[in-house]
Amino acid sequence: MTSEHPRHLAATLRRRDWLISAWPWRALAYLVSTVPIAGVLSVGLLVIGAPLLAAANALRLHDRPPEIPLMLFLAVGSLTLVALAPIVSFPVAAVERWRLGLVDGRPLPASPWPGLAARYRTAAGWREVAYLFWLGGFVPVAYWVFLVLVLLDIGMVTSPWLAGDSDPVVIWRPIESTGQAIPYAVVGLLLLPVLCYGVGLLAAGQAAVARWALGSPVDAAALREVARSRTRLVGAYEAERRRIERDLHDGAQPRLTSLTLQLGLARLDVPEDSPAARPLAVAHDQARGLMVMLRQLVHGIRPQSLTDLGLAGAVRELADAAPVAVTVHADVDGALPEIVETTAYFVVSEALSNVARHAGATRAEVRLSRAGGDLVVEVSDDGRGGADPARGTGLTGLADRVAAADGRLLLASPPGGPTLVRVELPCRR
Repeated sequence: MTSEHPRHLAATLRRRDWLISAWPWRALAYLVSTVPIAGVLSVGLLVIGAPLLAAANALRLHDRPPEIPLMLFLAVGSLTLVALAPIVSFPVAAVERWRLGLVDGRPLPASPWPGLAARYRTAAGWREVAYLFWLGGFVPVAYWVFLVLVLLDIGMVTSPWLAGDSDPVVIWRPIESTGQAIPYAVVGLLLLPVLCYGVGLLAAGQAAVARWALGSPVDAAALREVARSRTRLVGAYEAERRRIERDLHDGAQPRLTSLTLQLGLARLDVPEDSPAARPLAVAHDQARGLMVMLRQLVHGIRPQSLTDLGLAGAVRELADAAPVAVTVHADVDGALPEIVETTAYFVVSEALSNVARHAGATRAEVRLSRAGGDLVVEVSDDGRGGADPARGTGLTGLADRVAAADGRLLLASPPGGPTLVRVELPCRR
């Protein structure tokens, strides 16, 4: 098992070693790479926004609408903007999903071109349009405010060297001597780590908005929901359970009962000091234990490790037995319903089995957490990706089991990887 490493910027901000890690530089690279994109978008919005503000100002000051040419320009410009926005937002969203990897290692698969008409009909397309306006409107304002704070801090740090010039340095008030500037320089130095955290917070906030706007609609297509109809699944599960119960009751159980009886009679005929007495007693006890196990199978399979170790311990046991390095992060305080624990266990078991057999991965990660009233199970790997339930990789059976527990299974596995299996199971009793 490997050590736990944060995969996105927001999680690293809580770590004590954040300032000496690579994450501040990654956050800075994310912000710097945003500047040309947001700059171009903001210029495009200003072409329409400036005349619109002028028209609104004329209406407010003169209590009359603007001139007809201006109104025609605004109408044509607005219609053109609305018509082109779903098309322009597609390449911008593709670039933003790629750039998000600078500060967020969680997979966010690319969205293929759905067709021109679909860009205007789907909620995903208009959500990307909203992100386009946010990136070109709000982000430049936030960056300018932060840049002013950075320049102010730089002015404070360098004020002792600038105060000797003929003109006084102005921060909050004029500074005419080096002695007056030293306290400002000290405060500026103390604020440098705060600005570093400010870079991280700004980048984390922007990344969170990007993931919400670009990830949520894509999840419906790229994170394919493979759960089936719950009613059909529960009916099929009950039918299969009854068939197993009938087969065990009519076939295996009578034979085991006869075998146990014969072994018991044989124990009575064999003297206790005979060399065969002990092996015969062991065989008799194993046969009785097998009968108990079969009765448990009739009412549903539940691994013994779940009963002995709980869900977190049982999952760690699976991770230790996996042929690849597996990191387990479990935060599942409190009791869970039995069906939720059992379903989560088999999800992890089957997912790790798929990683070993199909993914070609070198490491995997299992996360167990509580989100509101749900248990969230995430299994990710660094393999080749391309997992498809239609190819019989066990995902269909997992989806059936999850749906029977009133949960849902989501899959993200673009070609080339990584692969993420996410299961959400309601824990309401």
